[in-house]
Amino acid sequence: MLIKLINAKNTLEIGVFTGYSLLSTALALPSDGKILALDVSSEYYELGLPIIEKAEVAHKIDFREGHALPLLDQLLQDENNKGVFDFVFVDADKDNYLNYHKRVIDLVKDEGLIGYDNTLWCGSEAAPPDAPLIDYVKRYRLHVIALNKYLAQDSRIEICQLPVGDGITLCRCIT
Repeated sequence: MLIKLINAKNTLEIGVFTGYSLLSTALALPSDGKILALDVSSEYYELGLPIIEKAEVAHKIDFREGHALPLLDQLLQDENNKGVFDFVFVDADKDNYLNYHKRVIDLVKDEGLIGYDNTLWCGSEAAPPDAPLIDYVKRYRLHVIALNKYLAQDSRIEICQLPVGDGITLCRCIT
């Protein structure tokens, strides 16, 4: 729905996994819409690819395998890539969310949107420091907290945190 509301045509997805959000984005884009999809491994993308192909939206997707930070750095080296994306969705390694933000902010057009998934991180945001948390939640908790603090003070964006699922933070670029 967000893709349609903002009339997005050019999107970026960091962290593809099996392609559920990728498929949803591709279905919402117009026929000439494009998604640049980045993931560290093509294994899971290929698992979801038959469904993407069955939905007849594979032509909208440019999948690139590799670590997202160097791929983003490559994009930023070309001035023509700055401000080209209408929408960016990040659902990848939580310890790099802040690093991703510092890069994608320059790739998103003015009034474009950036969406970060899992920004409530199993409710650990509100938990006291000594709360008993499972290991994977503990491991990334401080990274998610750091991202949320950074986003709250970043004057280049307006933010809205949606308390659905594990939390989604939407950032509207106002640079």
